[in-house]
Amino acid sequence: MNTIHAVAEVASFNPLNPTDWLQLFGSFAVYGVWFILFAETGLLAGFFLPGDSLLIVAGVLATGAGTALGIKLDIVPLLIGGPIFAILGAQLGHWLGVKYGRKLFDKPNSRLFKKEYVEKAEHYFQKFGPRKAVVLARFIPIVRTFLNPVAGVLGMPAKQFFVWNVVGAILWVDGILLVGYYAGDTLVDLIGGPDKIDKYIIPFVLVIVLISAIPIFIEMARERRAKRAKVKVDVNA
Repeated sequence: MNTIHAVAEVASFNPLNPTDWLQLFGSFAVYGVWFILFAETGLLAGFFLPGDSLLIVAGVLATGAGTALGIKLDIVPLLIGGPIFAILGAQLGHWLGVKYGRKLFDKPNSRLFKKEYVEKAEHYFQKFGPRKAVVLARFIPIVRTFLNPVAGVLGMPAKQFFVWNVVGAILWVDGILLVGYYAGDTLVDLIGGPDKIDKYIIPFVLVIVLISAIPIFIEMARERRAKRAKVKVDVNA
């Protein structure tokens, strides 16, 4: 029966669901958060990992909600180790970009990898400039994975990258963790205790994730308007 149960758990595992990851890591969940932050920012294959939602859920589970759900996390190692591993991951990405150049992205499109991901990262790098792009990219899924090697490919100096990498990592990791942490405490108080949290945790996290994604939607809308305006200019020219 244990084998059947284990197989069922693996079959139902959703790599986009942060709760599934935390349950998979079990008592090593804090280390799992560190690993995912490193992989998402340092390994090109990690772009699909749930960075934002994972940080929010981890922050929530560091409150009384975690005890009720059986996944209690400690906020202190998350706040300290999280940025460190996000910094290390981004540094690896930058180093890979410097070492291998554009051949790092020389691969055909597939179900996972799209050349448009690299193009989008380059777009933000050129639009906002190196410093601001490194910081802002942290808050944009996929872009935060590819911008680091792109910065290396485009020749952003290692010292300059490191400084803004540190700034961006702390703002992103600790900022979102604390949003989840304080919002989780508020939610527990509102519903009258942690014993009822399981009914509200998923809708709550979805709302927070959607709120955190508002800047992304705004930027996407701006890009669409800019493209439409360019098409009109080209047509009228």
